Amino acid sequence: VQLQASGGGLVQAGGSLRLSCAASGRTYSSNVMAWFRQAPGKEREFVASINRNGGTTYYADSVKGRFTISRDNAKNTLYLEMSSLKPEDTAVYYCAARGRAITVASMHRSAYAYWGQGTQVTVSS
Repeated sequence: VQLQASGGGLVQAGGSLRLSCAASGRTYSSNVMAWFRQAPGKEREFVASINRNGGTTYYADSVKGRFTISRDNAKNTLYLEMSSLKPEDTAVYYCAARGRAITVASMHRSAYAYWGQGTQVTVSS
């Protein structure tokens, strides 16, 4: 699976952005997907995950209620809707996919075999 993230940018605190992750290669709908982020000087951290049919999602406590992960398997695209953005949300956001045979989501970055290149989100105060 090849992943291409897009949609990042500069936004004021309280604003919204929608990130997209276009997948190509082997069947995208077979992969559990997730978003991670990495702020300068910090470890890459889990943001949200979604199972293969989109029916089960998990969120980091820091984004719960503000971010929504979704997927469109017909379009091979993963989304992250972000609202009520805060300066501490500033980071490079990465989409990731687990191996094809794996059905369980994970919060650990080592569990994901495929990664997009990242898209920068900057939230100004």
